[in-house]
Order: sequence, then structure tokens, then C-alpha cells
Amino acid sequence: MRNLRFFLLASTAAAALMAQVNPPKTHLKVGDEAPDFTLPSTSGEKVKLSDFRGKKNVVLAFFPAAFTGG
Repeated sequence: MRNLRFFLLASTAAAALMAQVNPPKTHLKVGDEAPDFTLPSTSGEKVKLSDFRGKKNVVLAFFPAAFTGG
């Protein structure tokens, strides 16, 4: 039970610290077209945003430190 309370307290503290981080400044505005970029897929292939432009909707999700164990 003590470990669970510590985990909940640590998680709450981490969430509070992450919420205080200011997002980076950018010249983009809501509704602007996203600039082209290339990222590796889960299979290691390079995928460009422009490959999907006009064909499919794209959702980009970023999970900092996901699956890193730390």
C-alpha cells in the first residue's frame, strides 16, 4: 500500500511539472498547412507527410519517454 501511495504521489508531481513546460514558439497558426517532414515508421521505413497529402488524414501522436522504462 505504501508503494502505491508513493507511485500516485510521484505521478501527480510529474504531471504537475510537465504541465508547467511552455510549448515552443512557432510561426504556425491554427489552420495552417503543416510543413513537410520525414519520420521512421514502426517498421523502420521512412515516411513523409507529403506522401499522404490529399489522400488520407494524418494524426501525429507523440509520447515522450513512452516504453523507455524511465
